[in-house]
Amino acid sequence: MADKHSRATNQNVANEASRDGISVLGIIIGVIGCIIITASSVYTALKMGALPWPTIFTSITALVLLRAFGHRSLNEANVTQIIMSAGSMVAGGLAFTIPGIWMLGLADEVSWIEMLMVALAGTLLGLVCTALIRRRLVEESNLEYPIGVAAAETLEASQAGGATGVKLALSMLVAGVWSVARDVLGVIPAMICQLPIPGVAFGLYNSPMMLSIGFLVGGAAVAFWFGGAVFANLGIIAGGTALGLWDVATAQAIVSSLGMGLMMGSGLGVVVRDVAPKALGYLRGSGDESSMTDIRGGDVRFLALLVVASSLLVCLGLGLGPIATIVIMLLGFVTTIMSAQSVGQTGIDPMEIFGLIVLLAIAALGEHDQVKLFFVAGIIAVACGLGGDVMSDFKTGQIIGTNPRQMWIGQAIGALIGTVVSVVVMVALVGAYGTGAFGPGQQFVSAQASVVATMVSGIPNLPGFAIGLVAGIVLYCLGLPSMMLGLGVYLPFYMSLSAPIGALVKLVYDKVAGKKEQEGELNHDDTGIIVASGLLGGESIVGVIIALLTVVTGLMG
Repeated sequence: MADKHSRATNQNVANEASRDGISVLGIIIGVIGCIIITASSVYTALKMGALPWPTIFTSITALVLLRAFGHRSLNEANVTQIIMSAGSMVAGGLAFTIPGIWMLGLADEVSWIEMLMVALAGTLLGLVCTALIRRRLVEESNLEYPIGVAAAETLEASQAGGATGVKLALSMLVAGVWSVARDVLGVIPAMICQLPIPGVAFGLYNSPMMLSIGFLVGGAAVAFWFGGAVFANLGIIAGGTALGLWDVATAQAIVSSLGMGLMMGSGLGVVVRDVAPKALGYLRGSGDESSMTDIRGGDVRFLALLVVASSLLVCLGLGLGPIATIVIMLLGFVTTIMSAQSVGQTGIDPMEIFGLIVLLAIAALGEHDQVKLFFVAGIIAVACGLGGDVMSDFKTGQIIGTNPRQMWIGQAIGALIGTVVSVVVMVALVGAYGTGAFGPGQQFVSAQASVVATMVSGIPNLPGFAIGLVAGIVLYCLGLPSMMLGLGVYLPFYMSLSAPIGALVKLVYDKVAGKKEQEGELNHDDTGIIVASGLLGGESIVGVIIALLTVVTGLMG
């Protein structure tokens, strides 16, 4: 596949790359889309403990909107979708770390200004790192970047016409109306099919978003997700307490620690299996350092200014000290490479795990202020999230021939907007629901942030965590989705029970669509992805709107 796309690049880049990537219309559409996607990504990450890549959704949307105005360039659509999607990774970096501060009861010790500095420091660091490593990790490596390749294929297929826009709009409308009926009017229940099992939140979460995540993830990943949930809730909690092995509270501590260990082990597995061997290979064969990048002298000075700005935010703004700042900058570069490697190999970016690695390093240097440790994790998570997204987008551009400089500019625009939008939405959610709404079993489960909080404050059950950590590394190295298994163990059972329904729908849908393709009734049908993305986006966007209205009405009252 890499050879095929390299040939496509050579054919396209000379004719199209420098001609029509950035446009005023594309920037306007991208900025509006970035605000919406970033806001919905904050909500999705906090609510579901996961953040599906928005790239395919934004690629289709960019094509539809640009074609509505008569623009048909794939490069323009690519840069537009980059602007739209960049903020979602900043949102993920914040949502996967900062809520842990509230879980530990430290809400009064963090302000929106500090959150903004965390997001901005991570964004600047991520942009610098990816500018330096683009050529090495995209053009000169054999990394597949499955999300980037899928986005390129979506753009090249050029299937997104007027009918696609209607499907997107209708599915978002349905999810939005459903959310209002459930969360505002109360005419439909949030939970159905509930059973009174001690310690287990058994039921189906009445959520188009949850079904959509199951549809989009699908297959073996959801099977492991569900298997982990059954093992933890019906096995350890219900079964273990029924056999008298432990009480409900102990069982829940074991489950939460085991789930966190599995998720962290999965992230370390990425390092062990995917990142370390590649990094060693690059070090052994890195005789020509100039091949790392093709940036120019003026670019070097500009990137140096960004590094200085990020360092000042970390050192003076967040008070982490000069030595810690230097370590954060250096390890930020290393972990961004790790993130790019992970996304290139698997399409997965465990950004909060990379944040935890640097957090532990800073703690080892003597930093014991818990809030500042969360800041460290947040900075690195944002940088790594953005790094993975940038590299994946660069791969798309390599395939269809988009100018890398224009893509980087688009990424910078979207990421900087995302820093502001992410903080605004998180402040609005806290204002609407309170800091107690974040954490296991609460309205916003914030699974990844809870892992960070646990590492900062202490693990409930050390044996359970150790077993999960080892199992996560081993399972990932064996090629099994241990991150999804860990999510199933960690998340409330009602969430894990709802997602498989969406996966089953996808299984049936794929069989029907595949049969029709074989019979020649259709060439290629993205309807399932389009509708699922619309349902996910509709509920998350309406959730943000409800939160903002709650804050406004509360202030007015």
